[in-house]
Amino acid sequence: MTAARSLAAPVFLLATTLTLLPADLRADHPNYPPQPTVIEYTVDPDWPQRPPQLGPRAAVPGVAVDKQDRIWCLDRGQVPVQVYSADGKLIRSWGRGQFAVPHGLRLDGDGNVWITDIKQHVVQKFTPEGKLLLTLGTPGESGDDAAHFNSPTDMAFSSAGDVFVSDGYGNRRVVHFDRQGKFVKAWGEYGGGPGQFSLPHQIVIDSHGVLYVGDRNSGRILLFDQTGHLLDEWNNLIMPWGLYISARDELWVCGSSPQLWHKDGTYPPPKDQIFMRFSTDGKLRQLWTVPTGLDGREQPGECNWLHCVAADSEGNLYAGDIQGKRLQKFVRSPLPEPGKSVD
Repeated sequence: MTAARSLAAPVFLLATTLTLLPADLRADHPNYPPQPTVIEYTVDPDWPQRPPQLGPRAAVPGVAVDKQDRIWCLDRGQVPVQVYSADGKLIRSWGRGQFAVPHGLRLDGDGNVWITDIKQHVVQKFTPEGKLLLTLGTPGESGDDAAHFNSPTDMAFSSAGDVFVSDGYGNRRVVHFDRQGKFVKAWGEYGGGPGQFSLPHQIVIDSHGVLYVGDRNSGRILLFDQTGHLLDEWNNLIMPWGLYISARDELWVCGSSPQLWHKDGTYPPPKDQIFMRFSTDGKLRQLWTVPTGLDGREQPGECNWLHCVAADSEGNLYAGDIQGKRLQKFVRSPLPEPGKSVD
């Protein structure tokens, strides 16, 4: 017997022995924690129950969850605003013919609905029933001053009711308005340096008044106070397409792993689809990934150009994508009963 064979024989016997042992040992020596330490999500393939009268599925750039756990969906189809119950039933819809290219949807502290339109260059405030209350910007006119936007993307609201708009595709700035819609100031410019933007895509504000701006194309999340002073930058973690912050200051970010936005003369598609939850000190607290779908052939649980995210009071996630043309519900795995293990 050669030296190689003499060494291989004991290794083979050891491997064979190990394959036989675990079945006998599992009862006394389990190799999994007595209670789950990983949070999982399962897609609900039957959510929502989208009525056919809403027309064909379309890109979903915006989603929000109100205090009653109703889910507000912004759809680029025939009826842009759709409101669903937690079990997926349509409660209300409106907005037919009102928007050119809607991009972001948020709810303020009073329950009003705010929508950005990147083609009309406006930010508009509505009642929950769809009555227009306020328009910021000049409809149909782009610009870079107190009365104009250039394809605004999103908005956030302070506890005092002030409005902060990410004026993102044309201008690269954040614009501050008071509660009545009066211009206060703007800050930001094109670039990849501190306080500069490539594409400020979404914006949220925490309970301490700190603003978080997802600068999507540079792969950064920038933190500001309400005067525009840069507080911090989180780099090389995610390409931040969508931001959501809970009442407990849990910051959810959806998008893709870091990648160059423009490479070799092309714009490569997202290479994966991920959700990250951060604490406000910048620590990553949770990570969840879903498969990347193929155009027109997406399966339940896959996302394709993941664009927005929100969570309900039960911790379930709602995600809208562009190429996949749908809003999906990802149900958080249930927590075990106290003192009870889960196999």
